[in-house]
Amino acid sequence: MQTSKDSKFNHFLSISDLTKDDLIYLINLAEDFKNNIISEELKHKVLGLIFNKASTRTRVSFQVAMSRLGGTTIDLNPNTSQIGRGEPIKDTARVLSRYCDVLAIRTFSQEELNEYAKWSTKPIINALTDIEHPCQVLADFLTIKEHFGDFNNLVFTYVGDGNNVANSLILAASLLGIELRIASPKNFEPDHEIIKKSFNLNPKNQLKITNDPAEAVNGANVIYTDVWSSMGQEKYKEDKDNNFEGFTIDKNLVSFAKEEFIVLHCLPAYRGKEITDEIIESHNSKIFDQAENRMHSQQALLSFLLSKTCI
Repeated sequence: MQTSKDSKFNHFLSISDLTKDDLIYLINLAEDFKNNIISEELKHKVLGLIFNKASTRTRVSFQVAMSRLGGTTIDLNPNTSQIGRGEPIKDTARVLSRYCDVLAIRTFSQEELNEYAKWSTKPIINALTDIEHPCQVLADFLTIKEHFGDFNNLVFTYVGDGNNVANSLILAASLLGIELRIASPKNFEPDHEIIKKSFNLNPKNQLKITNDPAEAVNGANVIYTDVWSSMGQEKYKEDKDNNFEGFTIDKNLVSFAKEEFIVLHCLPAYRGKEITDEIIESHNSKIFDQAENRMHSQQALLSFLLSKTCI
């Protein structure tokens, strides 16, 4: 397996920036941090946050992760800086590279994120765009590994909108060789370019796309869902709610899964919409373990990018 020293990527813009070995290394490193390995390896390092979208878990998990590693975080609010007044990204990126050691950016456009990476001399982390949410997926697969021990012979089902989370899950499952089933209503399937990329990453990719939730959940070990209307899509919420009828993770749908299945949701959850309160509060739910794991995964990612040493 590669170590962080061997890795060739400097930015984390997409799951596809990783090799399979990189991804496994990050998951294992996150598990080490969770098991109380203490390190202040990033003492005197500074993380800059640029968030053009609202955030709870991503923002706080990055701040706490950096603090646990001995570093400092600066919240660069676009509304109170020149970023929000139209300063060119190439100027902002080059200036902030001289102040900060790493930047985590949450924005709408993947192209905007790529522009930061083009001009920054320090690592850029994708803290969510409309196309991908790679940091979330690190925590997701850590949670799965904690429960099942490894990724062998697992059936992973995602039910819901083919959004940024679904896109990142597709790429990660391809790297890991996991059978991933995506159930979305017609015209709400994942991005075609992401699907194509997943087969380029692994020609033996076991991805299956369907419009039938019960078919996708049948025999599943992991059931995952997300909100039906992502940030910025609020005006379509009523229409999407109608289109997603029958795609709620409820008692009936999970009855098709394996006996010892687990349920994941990246939160926030709209109880009674994409998932019922009963399922969130059930013993099968690992949703709050998954949320905690954002912090441990962020520690691993920051350590990976900045220290280039193994713990």
